[in-house]
Amino acid sequence: MAEQNNIAIRARDITVAFHGIAVLDKLDLDVRRGDVMGFVGPSGAGKSVLLRTIVGLNKRVRGTIEVLGQDLDKLNYRQRREIEERWGVLFQSGALFSSLTVAQNIEVPLFEHTDLPVDVVEEICALKIGLVGLPPEAASKYPMELSGGMRKRAGLARALALDPEIVFLDEPTAGLDPIGAAAFDELVRSLQSSLGLTVFMVTHDLDSLHAVCDRIAVLGDKHVIVTGSMAEMLEQDHPWIRDYFHGPRGRAAR
Repeated sequence: MAEQNNIAIRARDITVAFHGIAVLDKLDLDVRRGDVMGFVGPSGAGKSVLLRTIVGLNKRVRGTIEVLGQDLDKLNYRQRREIEERWGVLFQSGALFSSLTVAQNIEVPLFEHTDLPVDVVEEICALKIGLVGLPPEAASKYPMELSGGMRKRAGLARALALDPEIVFLDEPTAGLDPIGAAAFDELVRSLQSSLGLTVFMVTHDLDSLHAVCDRIAVLGDKHVIVTGSMAEMLEQDHPWIRDYFHGPRGRAAR
């Protein structure tokens, strides 16, 4: 029972198909509470599909998903909304609403999921903006007025608006220069440590894997090939894993 309580996300026999073609097939996965878990694999291996399936944006052909001890298929509408309040999602581009300011973007989940008065929502919004390292003046800016790194931070602030226990990050450093990517990695690790977050991070960035992740899951052949620490990844003899972690970029990241 103690081991089961230590699992934030448990997926079993997950199969996802598009137009009759399976992208994930009989996939099993455990993500431990408090871990930063990185998901890697060849392009098209289904990393983002898995993330979107867990949060309910893709339908499953079969399989079960438990989040924070709750079987998602057994929840009614109210229970489903309650569990969704316990996770936040940062999509690749930040997925901010272009017609809303940064502050208004962050306030969306607060107005949708709570009955807090406007002044309290505005105060929480300001706190989240500071939490992700954005200057206060960013609140009134629109996404198109921000740099790529600032958009990512604004998206992360929105993902943290409801004080979630789990944060899903889809390629969080994609498109950032090395300095910006390193700063974002540092932010993720700092937030995970201070807030006790469980982080589900899809990435291609070897530097992020080294800097941030406690464990790594490699997807391929429509399922999870292996999970483990970076040290364990370096010992694998699977061809793709060996080439990925021992190639020129892997050596540079180490």
